[in-house]
Amino acid sequence: MKKGKKLYEGKAKIIYASPEKNSVIQHFKDDATAYNNQKKATIEGKGILNNRISEHILSSLSEIGIKNHLIKRLNMREQLVEFLDIIPIEFVIRNIATGSLTKRVGIEEGTILDFPLIEYCLKDDKLGDPIISQEHILNFKWLKKIEIDLINEQCLRINDFLQGMFKGIGIKLVDFKVEFGKTKSDEKIILADEISPDTCRLWDSKTDKKLDKDRFRNDLGEIIEGYQEVARRLGILHEQSNIRPIKFSKPTAVKIKKNK
Repeated sequence: MKKGKKLYEGKAKIIYASPEKNSVIQHFKDDATAYNNQKKATIEGKGILNNRISEHILSSLSEIGIKNHLIKRLNMREQLVEFLDIIPIEFVIRNIATGSLTKRVGIEEGTILDFPLIEYCLKDDKLGDPIISQEHILNFKWLKKIEIDLINEQCLRINDFLQGMFKGIGIKLVDFKVEFGKTKSDEKIILADEISPDTCRLWDSKTDKKLDKDRFRNDLGEIIEGYQEVARRLGILHEQSNIRPIKFSKPTAVKIKKNK
């Protein structure tokens, strides 16, 4: 499928116009960022793995009635997705305390939460994606109360499904981030963006070894190998056989761009 003009470029993806009505082409980059874009790298093969893993997960969610923007995967790096008006809020669902949560409230790393915690962050890189409340969302008319309730329900359903799916392959779903958008035709709210090791924290059930973007954030090495392990356990790695295992410590495989 021929790509049109570039419509948007984010930290991990590029959105292009599509020749098909009400759709766009989503291209997965190899770029990795952390700490509000302060740490950057190019990690060969990351975009290919995220494309395939996200397609697998979004397709599985469609089968249980969770509508999302995925139409089909086009090639190793691109998907055809529905063109949505993205809601400027990131929804973070936490099952186990880690990352910023432990720093903000002083809870010990690895604490299992009594029930899933949903947090809201304003999607604004310049402001550092700050945490906001439902009252912020309502006051500034980003969503109506009925829409927040609908998305919260969807988030919990997605969490239940993903927890079961990952538990079946020996992985803990620690937390994850999702985004939603409104369809152009009737403004229905559906799941958007991606679900991959870039947007989830995934720990091995037995060892707590991190298999996600934290390997990059915290300089743990073997970044691609962590993503490959997720794909292998999901049974989809055979399509990625051309991606070599890459260690973060090898400068030929990972190019770090440092801010001055």
